[in-house]
Amino acid sequence: MSVRKLKPITPGQRFKIVNGFDALTSDSPEKSLLAPIKKSGGRNSRGKMTMRYKGGGHKRRYRVIDFKRDKQDVAAEVKSIQYDPNRSAFIALVEYTDGEKRYVIAQNGMQVGQKIRSGAGSAPEIGNAMPLAEVPLGTIISCIELRPGQGAVMARSAGTFAQLMAREGKYATIKLPSGETRMILANCLATIGAVSNSDHQLLVSGKAGRSRWLGRRPRTRPVAMNPVDHPMGGGEGRASGGHPRSRNGVPAKGYRTRSRTKDSNRYIVERRKK
Repeated sequence: MSVRKLKPITPGQRFKIVNGFDALTSDSPEKSLLAPIKKSGGRNSRGKMTMRYKGGGHKRRYRVIDFKRDKQDVAAEVKSIQYDPNRSAFIALVEYTDGEKRYVIAQNGMQVGQKIRSGAGSAPEIGNAMPLAEVPLGTIISCIELRPGQGAVMARSAGTFAQLMAREGKYATIKLPSGETRMILANCLATIGAVSNSDHQLLVSGKAGRSRWLGRRPRTRPVAMNPVDHPMGGGEGRASGGHPRSRNGVPAKGYRTRSRTKDSNRYIVERRKK
């Protein structure tokens, strides 16, 4: 994977850094795994805007991703590595020996023609999904379930990974991308390897229009608002805005909002760093 810095022939290209896409092998999606996406523009069912700064954007079609990896003990061959407009990671089109095709999140180092498996008894190799009880300690993993059978919910975005630190009883201890260390049931599935497209964090859009293509509208600074619109609004001249806080008055920097009585607190061994 690589990134490209363009020779600027327009102002929008002056600081633009784009993905090299050299890991991709196909640009035509599998039609049987596409679904429509209806845009809401941040409006609810009554037409009221409940989420600001959303709207527009390029038309997309959803790629149906197999997060559960529930077709177990059946080998699948990686047919292609593809771009997905709905996520930062690349996806892999795999075909099982019985002819069924599915999309899975691609891991770093996944190659076309590679065989992958899921389920108990799988080898700890890149792209294989297996229970945490069978993963060797210290292994880099991604696409982790939080509850057995739920499907992958953690470490799914580009370049992210977790590490299996320990096992004790029916729980495995995982160090997550956020820095948090927590316990997860050892019969939850995880995929071996880090998520693909690790250079995603190096990209620079270069111009405001590329944010509009992604469906992001311009965001008004709270300091520029009136007091009726935001706690940081108002004041004479260029007032600083006071303490940073959200529209509802919740402090924004360093303030812990997690409930002290949340049931899952007992599974957290070490909180993420500030």
